[in-house]
Amino acid sequence: MRLMEVLRLRVKDIDFHRRVIVVREAKGAKDRVVMLPLSIAGELQSQLVLAQTLWRQDRLAHAPGVEVPYALERKYPNVGRTWGWFWAFPSPSTSSDPRSGAERLHHVHEDRLQRALRAASAIAGLHQRVTAHTLRHSFPTHLLQTCTDIRTVQELLGHSDVSTTMIYTHVLKVAAGGTAGPLDRLPPPALTPPPRHSPAGSA
Repeated sequence: MRLMEVLRLRVKDIDFHRRVIVVREAKGAKDRVVMLPLSIAGELQSQLVLAQTLWRQDRLAHAPGVEVPYALERKYPNVGRTWGWFWAFPSPSTSSDPRSGAERLHHVHEDRLQRALRAASAIAGLHQRVTAHTLRHSFPTHLLQTCTDIRTVQELLGHSDVSTTMIYTHVLKVAAGGTAGPLDRLPPPALTPPPRHSPAGSA
């Protein structure tokens, strides 16, 4: 998932039973389905418990609810107050909605996620710069290493053109070490024994 796809995730689009996440109105205004790894299900459920605490506080405060698509809000004025449409990763504090001027809860800001990634990278002892897009790039590489069909990878990434996904197959060929560099073809240098020093004072 792209960074903003994660941050804009709604509770209703997480299906723990089927182990999938529905990405709504992604790039190109299209929906797609991605897998929900079992290894993170527990942590994601814990996150939703925290989110529900904020949602309950929001309801007790009679707040206007979260932002929803305008056409939907016009047809169902209270839909933004429902738990299903609440953010999976809400901001702990309200801010002014630039569209309506209403004071409401929005999803967490992208800078917060980027800071968390930098902190995690430091803890892991990584010296390379790691961003949300770094993780997105590594995803297709690992899938292709396990011989996942290129069309499946294309759908999971949300690429409209398979040629965009094919870039990762070229990266994989280089990363896999399938092509040896010219330096690796050179014979190893002959080892020259170190010079022998005569003992001090000997003739």
